[in-house]
Amino acid sequence: MVTPAGPGERTSRRPRPWARIAIPVLIAGVVLLLVGLEPLRVASVSMEPTLTAGDHVLVDKLSGRWRMPEVGDLVVFRDPEHRELVVKRVVALGGQTVALEDAVLVVDGIVRHEPQVDLTRIDSTYFGPVTVPPDAAFLLGDNRSESVDSRRYGAIRLDELIGRVLLTF
Repeated sequence: MVTPAGPGERTSRRPRPWARIAIPVLIAGVVLLLVGLEPLRVASVSMEPTLTAGDHVLVDKLSGRWRMPEVGDLVVFRDPEHRELVVKRVVALGGQTVALEDAVLVVDGIVRHEPQVDLTRIDSTYFGPVTVPPDAAFLLGDNRSESVDSRRYGAIRLDELIGRVLLTF
């Protein structure tokens, strides 16, 4: 017969079977989030209108280990000249040829529609064509007239990418 514990009496309880699994999984998830996600503040106008100076982004630093960046992704890396963290857009990957013709992006001879780029703010911008080396990405700011990007320092090796922007807040 089992009787309820009275005031001040302790009952010995064994952890429930689900708790033995859930608690370590929860702890591992929190650690993974702390290590794999990083908030960053955007410091320049080079990504306007997509990101403005002062915006904050959440960067996924883990998925790059098993997922290749895709054209259109916003990525974070260290600017080769100043070693500062910057955000740019992937516009071409290894083996592709990239050019700007009167500010219009052309990849492999095909004009790319970029609704996030305000062509009225850019005048007579020409670049390339250049071929992106294997295992590299060509990165541009959305605000092409104010962006220091792969046009200046070349394509960035994929292993130099720190992460991908997940969201803006």
